[in-house]
Amino acid sequence: MLIYPSRSTVHPVSNEVPEHPCVSPVSNQVFERRLIEKYIAENGTDPMNGQPLSEEQLIDIKVSHPIRPKAPSSTSIPAILKALQDEWDAVMLHSFTLRQQLQTTRQELSHALYQHDAACRVIARLTKEVTAAREVSNKTCPILVLLFILYFISQAGGAGEPMEVSEQVGMIPEIIQKRGKTVPEELVRTEDLSKYRQVATHAGLHSASVPGILSLDLCPSDTNKVLTGGADKNVVVFDKKEEQIIATLKGHTKKVTSVIYHPSQSVVFSASPDSTIRVWSVTGGNCVQVVRAHEASVTGLSLHATGDYLLSSSEDQYWAFSDIQTGRVLTKVTDEAAGCALTCAQFHPDGLIFGTGTADSQIKIWDLKERTNVANFPGHIGPVTSIAFSENGYYLATGAQDSSVKLWDLRKLKNFKTITLDNNYEVKSLVFDQSGTYLAVGGTDIRVYICKQWSEVLNFTEHTGVVTGVAFGEHAQFLTSTGMDRSLKFYSL
Repeated sequence: MLIYPSRSTVHPVSNEVPEHPCVSPVSNQVFERRLIEKYIAENGTDPMNGQPLSEEQLIDIKVSHPIRPKAPSSTSIPAILKALQDEWDAVMLHSFTLRQQLQTTRQELSHALYQHDAACRVIARLTKEVTAAREVSNKTCPILVLLFILYFISQAGGAGEPMEVSEQVGMIPEIIQKRGKTVPEELVRTEDLSKYRQVATHAGLHSASVPGILSLDLCPSDTNKVLTGGADKNVVVFDKKEEQIIATLKGHTKKVTSVIYHPSQSVVFSASPDSTIRVWSVTGGNCVQVVRAHEASVTGLSLHATGDYLLSSSEDQYWAFSDIQTGRVLTKVTDEAAGCALTCAQFHPDGLIFGTGTADSQIKIWDLKERTNVANFPGHIGPVTSIAFSENGYYLATGAQDSSVKLWDLRKLKNFKTITLDNNYEVKSLVFDQSGTYLAVGGTDIRVYICKQWSEVLNFTEHTGVVTGVAFGEHAQFLTSTGMDRSLKFYSL
């Protein structure tokens, strides 16, 4: 039987309300179990009547958690006021401590924010300096690379000895040996060149129904072999000495705007607005390779110094570098920042750099190995129509629709001469002779200038249409030209 005492039941020994009450069946008294167990362990009897009692006889009482009443001394008014005062003092002390902590935290936060602001200012300044340094580096490094290349070239040209190059395509010893600063003894003298006159003209190379010869090149190893590209979509190989056509090459679906004769093989190249570049066998009279490097009109074509690769430019804003043996496009690059069609392209004689002209009058110099734009030559007005490097590699001639020819010094990266032509003069072709002594300009007429003095020594007006191509024979022994009047002309003494 369990007994449920009231909350006011107190322990007969400790005179306190028991936390774990139990009842003794001997005396029927309620005890605190902890105390009664200790008493039984010492005496073995009930503390109320002295009769024998064991722990097993104790009966637990189930009660709710008791609330210990306050001592009578704490229920008086002075005691209550003192307790309230103590509580108030404790609250005020705690509040003061919190305020001190808040002030300390505010100071630490203010200091941290100041340090953060200072760090942000330093980071911003350093970022600005790094950006400025990168811009300077981007402008300076390519120029230094170009100057180094030109120094490299000049040293090679002056020594006339073979040099080693990297695994990337570039100058080979045979090419370097052919180049130098000395003028060949066989080169025609200026006074003799000024006496040149027209000695032959041929008008039957291309179709009369679609008149116009648009491009011209001579075989470097045999300048008696002339290569032309016409508005009739055909490529023609002509023998100057025999005065007869060697081959007529058909395959393009649009006019032929660029042609190149391979220096050591019986192979020629042509480009067209039909967006293709074709490799032709002269002996076989057939197309042996079609290079599809572009998605728009091909505007420029140039053969690398090794004779194994072609550079091409296009209205699709890309220049491409292709293998002539496989027809595979090795690399294709555009200047995304410019976003402008390319109008012409030409390799530097060393094969390490090349130039391109754009429709927005810019001339860009590129590093072939790095495929980066290393220099820009602004100054023309209108699309650039032709560019040509001198054989010694020092000068670049450019022509545009502003009726002028500009000469650039690649060692100083600046324009040192501008040849202003007649109003509305159309510059279509620029070419240096193999020694770099003479510069020929083809367009409204034909003009030949002597380099360094840049004075005019020849002027031919025999063409009835715009001159589209000019080329020098070996040692400038003769001069040849093509035009929109469908004629191929030769000039010599």
